[in-house]
Amino acid sequence: MQTNPQLELVSNYVQYTGQHIFLTGKAGTGKTTFLHHLREHPLKRMVIVAPTGVAAINARGVTIHSFFQLPFGPLIGFDRMKTDQMRFNREKVNIIRSLDLLVIDEISMVRADLLDAVDAVLRRFRTHSKPFGGVQLLMIGDLQQLSPVVKEDERELLRDYYATPYFFSSRALRETSFVSIELTQVFRQQDNHFISILNQVRENRLDKSSLELLNQRYIPGFRPDEQEGYITLCTHNAQAKRINDSRLQSLSGEEYRFQARIEGSFPEYSYPTEFELIVKEGAQVMFVKNDASPEKLFYNGKTGKITRIEDETVFVLCPGEEKEITVTRMDWENVKYSLKADTGEIVEETEGVFTQYPLRLAWAITIHKSQGLTFERAIIDAQASFAHGQVYVALSRCKTLEGMVLGSPVNFRSIINDHTVKDFTEQIAQNQPDETRLHSAQIAYQHELLTELFRFTQCRNRILHVEKIMNENKGSIPAPVRDLFGRMFSLLHNDIWDVADKFQTQINRLLPQQPDVEHNDALQIRIGKAAGYFSGKIKTVILDVLPEADLDIDNKAVKKQLTDAVKRFEDDARIKYESLKACLNGFCLKSLLQARATAAIEKAKPRESLKKNTENHAVPDSETISHPVLFNRLRSWRMEKATELSVPAYNIFSQKSLYELAHFLPTDKKSLLNINGIGEKKIAQFGQEMIEIIREYCGEKGIEFQP
Repeated sequence: MQTNPQLELVSNYVQYTGQHIFLTGKAGTGKTTFLHHLREHPLKRMVIVAPTGVAAINARGVTIHSFFQLPFGPLIGFDRMKTDQMRFNREKVNIIRSLDLLVIDEISMVRADLLDAVDAVLRRFRTHSKPFGGVQLLMIGDLQQLSPVVKEDERELLRDYYATPYFFSSRALRETSFVSIELTQVFRQQDNHFISILNQVRENRLDKSSLELLNQRYIPGFRPDEQEGYITLCTHNAQAKRINDSRLQSLSGEEYRFQARIEGSFPEYSYPTEFELIVKEGAQVMFVKNDASPEKLFYNGKTGKITRIEDETVFVLCPGEEKEITVTRMDWENVKYSLKADTGEIVEETEGVFTQYPLRLAWAITIHKSQGLTFERAIIDAQASFAHGQVYVALSRCKTLEGMVLGSPVNFRSIINDHTVKDFTEQIAQNQPDETRLHSAQIAYQHELLTELFRFTQCRNRILHVEKIMNENKGSIPAPVRDLFGRMFSLLHNDIWDVADKFQTQINRLLPQQPDVEHNDALQIRIGKAAGYFSGKIKTVILDVLPEADLDIDNKAVKKQLTDAVKRFEDDARIKYESLKACLNGFCLKSLLQARATAAIEKAKPRESLKKNTENHAVPDSETISHPVLFNRLRSWRMEKATELSVPAYNIFSQKSLYELAHFLPTDKKSLLNINGIGEKKIAQFGQEMIEIIREYCGEKGIEFQP
């Protein structure tokens, strides 16, 4: 990756601090390049998410909605209560619990309510008292380019809860002091005068002289030479399609149709290019993927002409080049995150593969789809711009002013800027962090982790909750069990909590001598000895004793309540034990984070036979359901409908019906009749709503159905 002091600053903030980061910058400053480098060389245990399917594929990540299993639409009030109703499989929970860093690409498109919903899910499985459960966020995007999609009815709803729909109005994010770093070195353009004009458009301060200079590129009736490879950037899909279809039809010769091949799961909304590519010899095309070979013959956005098509090979000649590029089909992968069985490492696992020629017709493309691309020559028609930042995105795709032709003059009215964004970005520009602030954040992070390492408040609260359950249910819990936990509580108080309070005094005395914990020799010696003492006590007082506790009591409700509380207590003790063991030779940030993350992964237990409920089928388990996301949506809808009608949930439809609906995916009334317990009366009452829920899910997952 090209050396850049600002990107080095971002890397250091990610690696050595726990601070949330908003990485922004003008078009062509290297945000995407940095993301790809970070993915290939991860600094922490991380997951990459994006707001749309295509953005997720481009970032080699997953969508926010799929990873956090969030419904579409407004997510106002999506708090812990709602997340408790969601069912996550063990692997997803373990990934979340062991996560250090969440990377959100195209953050400018993420609405405030969606970010708060992410916060709610993270708090549920991690630390409830910390924003985003204590996970560090790296948010990447440019607010001057893409904005959140907000329908008018949703805007009215959001207005009562958020100052703006943008991510920075998130309530959870406002609880934090996130740092914003703006990349300023432009790599796409080299002409300082052109860069200056682009900056004026971006910041809505275009002066008259710059506008006049820009409009000198307006050439009425401009008809480019076919060999020059101009591409037209326009505002609407229909306009781009009309141009491409017309130009393709004007070519004589045979029409070739190439359909993509799909293996595994690859939803339609994530298709990186056209499912069916229709071309002819002589067609102007654009590469939609970078060449992975050492030769690097093409890149995403490079244009050329098809010279010939032979069997399964397409030959493309680009302007200014003498040698044709041989193009064959390439793969795009739809990934999901999983845990490596032997190491617990978060790894990418391929769920599906989309195979197609990395080409699309390129006489025209929408400004939105040109996001992130670079063009040598482009005709820009942004007169009908309708969204914030569209004109800036279009102009900034061009490498040079000379390579750009305006299809219509630019005027002040077509440059749409959101004043809220302008105010926010101005604050960012005035508060750029430097090495001094980085060092302070680094030291603060070390101190926070060190204090947390030798703080046993969570452990105390967990066992106090166990004791509360026992005291409230003395008649149900055998005396030996109560005595065992009583002795444990006494030992914890005397041998751990009191000693930890005294050790904190030693830390406070030694820290001022050298605030950097990893370089404070005297403190490191004390940390190593304390880690040995406390890890030993946790093992003998808690981890070795808990297996002796017989929690198989007669009262099933109390048994479940007590078992859950003891399990949470044991899990916290195990995480603390492994974290302390990682510091037996002194405090090491990387070792501590790795040990803590690995310990947070819940190991699978031998599977018990499924218990039956009153409806005579298995207790819900996402691993036994064909479509668990749909299952939860239908179950939530059933509960809402039951509450609305003041009837038991089974009056809407039975649990058995719920399983069959989530398995067979009926999308019309005829197929609904095949579902157990669903008859004409139920269909008349609830059929259409059930069908809409199932069809929406099928559309998201790319599952075909008869409309």
